Amino acid sequence: MIRFILLTLLLAALSGCATTSLPPVTSRDFVFEDDEKRLWNRSEEEEQSIAQSGMLYQDKELEAYLNSIAKKVQPPEAYQRIPFHIHVLKNPYCNAFAYPNGHIYIHTGILARMDNEAQLATLLAHEMTHATHRHQIREFRGMLNKSAIFASTRSLLGGLPGIGDLTTVLGEIGTKASINGHSRDLETEADMVGIKLVVKAGYDPREAPKLFQHLKDEMEEDEQKEPFFFGSHPRLKERSENYNDFLEGLGSKVGGVTNTETFRKKVAKVIIDNALMDFRAGRFPRTQHSAEKYLTIRPKDGRGYYLLGEIARQKGEDGDLAEAKKLFQKSVSVDPSYPDAYKGLGLIYFKEGKKSQAVKAFKSYLAKAPHAPDRSYIEDYVAQCK
Repeated sequence: MIRFILLTLLLAALSGCATTSLPPVTSRDFVFEDDEKRLWNRSEEEEQSIAQSGMLYQDKELEAYLNSIAKKVQPPEAYQRIPFHIHVLKNPYCNAFAYPNGHIYIHTGILARMDNEAQLATLLAHEMTHATHRHQIREFRGMLNKSAIFASTRSLLGGLPGIGDLTTVLGEIGTKASINGHSRDLETEADMVGIKLVVKAGYDPREAPKLFQHLKDEMEEDEQKEPFFFGSHPRLKERSENYNDFLEGLGSKVGGVTNTETFRKKVAKVIIDNALMDFRAGRFPRTQHSAEKYLTIRPKDGRGYYLLGEIARQKGEDGDLAEAKKLFQKSVSVDPSYPDAYKGLGLIYFKEGKKSQAVKAFKSYLAKAPHAPDRSYIEDYVAQCK
């Protein structure tokens, strides 16, 4: 009820001109209107809440990389009116959304799934178009025109997976963009304008439909009826077909760069960190895929082998413990400084009744992670072994 009241007040504050037809910020006819200014001010307040929430993924090098790609695809004439800023949120579900003032938030989940820079450019161009074409203010005005406030509020409070505390942190504008999305027409406009920006920037537009495959994969893995990223958007098949129609129109002109290796190196840390989030959420198939992907980029990082080993250990079926032990040992051999693999080995040795080996592994873990939050838990195992 409180959230409904807040949304009602926000919409009342945005009750200026009731037309939903507005030129994009790149147009000579662009005028920054009063209700739009209020929407931007409210957006800045919500962005400050996000910055203080602890939900931002802190990696300055990654953020600089994402912003450099944004500069490649953004319309040059829009920069003075909407200076884009890209941020990353710690959330393993596929999602991205834009505030009307050009601040774009990308979940670690979708960064970890994408394959190359061309797919990233497609995502950024799509979200940029929401801002340059003023979709937020157009839709808020449209909600007033069409009395759609009740349906929107129900959607804002819907029980989609992966939301967690996002609705509290994001506020009404961010929640609307992140969870409810935009209307079908506006999403289609963002797709079609965005893909033209991708082509203009020199990226291969054939990667664009693959973005929807990542979303489809997540839907199937989590048995969702609609993907988090496109909760009220056109169906994935329809949007993918729109991209394919555009590609057919290009004919022999289709092509461009993907910058796959650069992208993989830049997002490698996100992949493994997001895999840990997936693991804690019990999404083992997703964790395994990410860990294997990470190891193709950084084969000498023990975290990838540890995660694969921990998945096998927790399954505990025939042959799984032997596989887990092998993976933990591989983790130790490639990265002796990584502590968690020693803990995994200790738990397996303990279960096998090999107490002296378990104690040795547990003590190695505690020595390498002296401030481990589960220290007392591991010390109990050591005491049992003795």
